[in-house]
Amino acid sequence: MSQSQKKDDRSIAPPLPEPLAVPVADSHTHLDMQGGTVEAALAKAASVGVTNLIQVGCDVNGSRWASDTAQQHANVWAAVALHPNEAPRIVHGDPDGWSRQGARQAGGQQALEAALAEIDALAALPQVRAVGETGLDYFRTGPEGVADQQLSFRRHIDIAKRHGKALVIHDREAHADVLRILDEEGAPDRVVFHCYSGDAAMAKLCADKGYYMSFAGNVTYKSAQDLRDAVAVAPSELLLVETDAPFLTPMPYRGRPNAPYLIPVTVRAMAAARRVTEDELAAALGANTARVFAYGDGSARDTA
Repeated sequence: MSQSQKKDDRSIAPPLPEPLAVPVADSHTHLDMQGGTVEAALAKAASVGVTNLIQVGCDVNGSRWASDTAQQHANVWAAVALHPNEAPRIVHGDPDGWSRQGARQAGGQQALEAALAEIDALAALPQVRAVGETGLDYFRTGPEGVADQQLSFRRHIDIAKRHGKALVIHDREAHADVLRILDEEGAPDRVVFHCYSGDAAMAKLCADKGYYMSFAGNVTYKSAQDLRDAVAVAPSELLLVETDAPFLTPMPYRGRPNAPYLIPVTVRAMAAARRVTEDELAAALGANTARVFAYGDGSARDTA
């Protein structure tokens, strides 16, 4: 097979997995970064038992899109925020155009405050059920961005608490500071560590605080034994499942496009790590997601 053929194969969507008998939700996805229509993605997900989706914003434009999409679709709920890497880009600029907005000039603290004010306004809307993804990312942003990330994180915590919304955390190579800032600010009632990246010891710390842990497709990777150990020790009532699509496609499809319909692959890997049936785990995951994002029994709402 030629190199071009191999490259083309990686662009092909993975096949539909066997449907789950017990419905679950994708607790964290980015439909705006995936191909196709929202309607097609929802139908494909529903066909395998993924009946509710949390659409997550990473910047002002993405958060507006999440809110609008949730308003238009009964089984979609929104989370709005500035991603940890977005705050330094707003303040210091993004000359290389790495973010989706393209190259940007430095806006300083005034621009960051304006963006946070927009997130605050969006967080008040009824279809917005969480503030996120916020948090800290010391992998992609260097030391010059730490202060801006931490300020933004603290402000998002305040927004979540004032509006009574869940807080969805992006934590990459920043465990200690994330936990410290949550303690210092006082955590909201519902906190989710999205794409949980800690080990079993941290899972026990999160459990002691009542923080939810959401696992993505990387729990299936050969190198991810720490994640499987964390899944095994986390209380069932604090577990969620997500795609973070289009990222983190589960094995054996790593490198190909991820989407909400692949949730059953991750659910089965989590069930194996916990040594429980997939139906038992799916029941817990569905109930937990509905509780965190306050959509009751998970039934659709009227969008009229």
